Amino acid sequence: MTLHQMTAVQAADAIRQGDITSEQLVRSCLDRIGEFEETVQAWTYLDPEYALRQAKQADLARKSGFPLGPLHGVPVGIKDIFDTQDMPTEDGTVLHAGRQPTEDCTVVALLRQAGAVIMGKTVTTELAVYSPGKTKNPHNPEHTPGGSSSGSAAAVASFMVPLAVGSQTNGSMIRPASYCGVVGYKPSHGLVSRHGVLRQSPPLDTIGVFGRTVGDVALIAQVLMAYDSNDKAMRPSARPTLLETAAAEPPVDPDFAFVKSPVWDQADEDLRGAFEELAEHLGERVEEVTLSETFDYAHGWQKTIMLADLAKNFMVDELKGRDKISKVLCEMLDEGKEYKAVAYNEAVEHIDVLNNLLAEVFEKFNAIITPATTGEAPKGLDATGSPTFCTLWTYCGMPAVTIPVMQGSNGLPVGVQIVGPKGDDARVLQCARWLMESLAPEDLAEENMAEE
Repeated sequence: MTLHQMTAVQAADAIRQGDITSEQLVRSCLDRIGEFEETVQAWTYLDPEYALRQAKQADLARKSGFPLGPLHGVPVGIKDIFDTQDMPTEDGTVLHAGRQPTEDCTVVALLRQAGAVIMGKTVTTELAVYSPGKTKNPHNPEHTPGGSSSGSAAAVASFMVPLAVGSQTNGSMIRPASYCGVVGYKPSHGLVSRHGVLRQSPPLDTIGVFGRTVGDVALIAQVLMAYDSNDKAMRPSARPTLLETAAAEPPVDPDFAFVKSPVWDQADEDLRGAFEELAEHLGERVEEVTLSETFDYAHGWQKTIMLADLAKNFMVDELKGRDKISKVLCEMLDEGKEYKAVAYNEAVEHIDVLNNLLAEVFEKFNAIITPATTGEAPKGLDATGSPTFCTLWTYCGMPAVTIPVMQGSNGLPVGVQIVGPKGDDARVLQCARWLMESLAPEDLAEENMAEE
């Protein structure tokens, strides 16, 4: 195994033990980027010399006996909507070209505190919405990597970095993780600070992470779950023990509710067949559950909140240069302006209603399994695929993990999404790890991006 193929957990432990240096790991990742970036195009800003300086400083700190954080010396990719005081943050739009923040967002500050090497900025779609950036799917460059966290997912999938951060307002974490064949984790709403991150919709915006194992995403997410009074969605609380709980064997094998959700008719034939096989494999550990008709309205409520908030929060950008905004985003902004306050408030109030209804499901089952996407990554680079299988869970603010345990007829990865009750992230990660190990899939990312 070459160094860039190490998981984040392996790399952090090896650096801490002195088996490898951060500089060696970062150089290996930079070599990998040099080999595949022309094809994948995951990065919008990368300064190899600066990355190496951070790595050398991390190695010096270790040799000097300074305290080491949980991510000491481990490189992390940062979606280009997270403010970084030493790198541009351009939000995927020409309207913010050359924008240089004066301070780090809370997420980046916490990563630095944990000892991480901030590798560079990864490509996002335009203002983290639908219009694609330059990134291509690492498994087949003719197919989309998904969005909006496209560069982050693709960088992890192609072994350029072991970890990356992204965000989700609809399906911007889970979808690209599924398409690119990596583990994607969207925490419960309000567990990770969004201070200093591009604002789209406060009731929906959630910070997430990518890795190659469930342990990897638990490791980095635990670092990020520190209370920040700058984010009004957060409440003071102890950090959950994600890594320890995820790694532990559950007291009994978990029981899963298979929820097709109201958009099952949009699932590809391949996907439907794959979930039938998954249910057969799990046997008595899974039971199909049909949600009540109330859930049929969730997609409309999510859309109302998101579009109304986009119209509000992107107002200055629209005034500054509507002619430089994509047609699809302009149409979304126009629609968002038409929603009335009563419709918006009703949509927000029903978040708690649906969570209360789902609590009944979690009284019997440990977690929900459901598709992460409609199927494989679609061919073409002019769109990022459908987020429809993520919408309900993002709207409810529930934790979701996608694991790469399926493969479509075109040989591209397909993820299974595991969802749990809001705030019970550790249990969701434990169920995801159990399911991933019980299925014992081939490592799709490594198989398709293996070195010759």
